Amino acid sequence: VQLVESGGGLVQPGGSLRLSCAASGFTVSSYAMRWYRQPPGKERELVAIINSGPGITDYRDSLKGRFTISRDNAKNTVYLQMNDLKPEDTGMYYCNTFQYGSDYWGQGTQVTVSL
Repeated sequence: VQLVESGGGLVQPGGSLRLSCAASGFTVSSYAMRWYRQPPGKERELVAIINSGPGITDYRDSLKGRFTISRDNAKNTVYLQMNDLKPEDTGMYYCNTFQYGSDYWGQGTQVTVSL
């Protein structure tokens, strides 16, 4: 199992970014996939989840309406579309899957929202 995030960067408040999580070693549609983030000096927190099969999604309450998780089964990739970004969205963003008792994480991609 391997997860590789990309798409982070520096963006101004109100801007948008789309993060990607390219998966290998398994099929993303067969497992729940999650995005987490870790703001500077804070604990890691769950951002969004897309469940296996039909891909029902759920979000951290404070992010509903701004963030969208999706997946492309053909590319075996999960995305996180982030709109109207705010400085408090700054942090390292991680892709995650939990399979057969093991947690798998990518290396993370840094998102910085600043003028």
